[in-house]
Amino acid sequence: MSVAVEPFHLSIPEDQLSDLRRRLDATRWPDRETVTDTRQGPNLEKLRALIDYWRNDYDWRRCERMLNGLGQHRTVIDGLGLHFLHIRSPEPGALPLIMTHGWPGSVLEFHKVIGPLTDPAAYDGDPKDAFHLVIPTLPGFGFSDKPAEPGWGIPRIADAWATLMDRLGYDRWVAQGGDWGAAVTTAIGYKAPQGCVGIHLNFVMYQPTPDETAGATPAEQAMLDSMAYYQNVLSGYAQLQGTRPQTIGYALADSPIGQAAWIYAMLQDVSDSDGNAEKAFTYDEILDDIMLYWLPDAGASSARLYWEGQSSIANPPSAPIRTRAAISMFPKELVRLSRRWAETRFANLVHFNELDRGGHFAALEQPALFVDEIRTGFREMRA
Repeated sequence: MSVAVEPFHLSIPEDQLSDLRRRLDATRWPDRETVTDTRQGPNLEKLRALIDYWRNDYDWRRCERMLNGLGQHRTVIDGLGLHFLHIRSPEPGALPLIMTHGWPGSVLEFHKVIGPLTDPAAYDGDPKDAFHLVIPTLPGFGFSDKPAEPGWGIPRIADAWATLMDRLGYDRWVAQGGDWGAAVTTAIGYKAPQGCVGIHLNFVMYQPTPDETAGATPAEQAMLDSMAYYQNVLSGYAQLQGTRPQTIGYALADSPIGQAAWIYAMLQDVSDSDGNAEKAFTYDEILDDIMLYWLPDAGASSARLYWEGQSSIANPPSAPIRTRAAISMFPKELVRLSRRWAETRFANLVHFNELDRGGHFAALEQPALFVDEIRTGFREMRA
């Protein structure tokens, strides 16, 4: 089996874009919500405005050029073709860093931080903080292959990422992630593959223990209340994708409006935007992300990661992670934990910080803060 790393050039056929325009023109809209907030989901008026921009002003070829300019590649690992960005720093002492997105994110979550992380000197930073970046697309997402059989869960992805770093010639590296990317990065931390010297998380999947719940400080109780709100009010998408991904997949594959609304709901609900997605993201940023699900027909295949990942959520390892770890908690991340709780789960916690702004999509929402956290978190892991 080939282990080649091949350059990947993206060029979507025009007939796919024409089909998208036809589907958008033929949209049958539902009636409007019966409330004035987002409790029932995305507001009809806001979604229609987004789709109007999609139909009349959005330029996919701009996004395509951006991706092609970032260093796209593909390689086959464990029988699956994987897409990734590989951006080498001009600094010879740069530390290799693999960064993993989640759902409904993509490699474009990181596009604002690529420059400052790879070439800090060009952004008024210290050249000693430079990174070589590897940014893979999760299996079943974007332009990675779709698994044809079950088994591509979090542990297998973590193993694939370690293989990828080895294949690229990196014998000493670090890993970062949020959302499902945090799950993969956490698994890398537990597995401690040869070469990995540390991890950074801006999201931690955890279940509070009865003792933690009973002994919560006021600040920790606010974290528990935030988690409960997410689980009880906002997590319907996760429950559906974790149990019946194929069911929602039919709608996502057939309707661009359905795919757009499914993603837009998360952008409004878990960002630092007070329920107003446009406060945190531009229309182009929203639609670029949606297109990386629509064009490769990845609605169902990406949803299956929830089905595959249920065991990782329900049965986290009981022993603390011994790999050096850094954690950044952004305030509008709904699932957060305190330093005290983090220290019981990460035996070698070298950095923990609570930020004053930013949400679930930290690299896209607050790129400057995110970059500073990455630099600070990994600084002592360079030696």
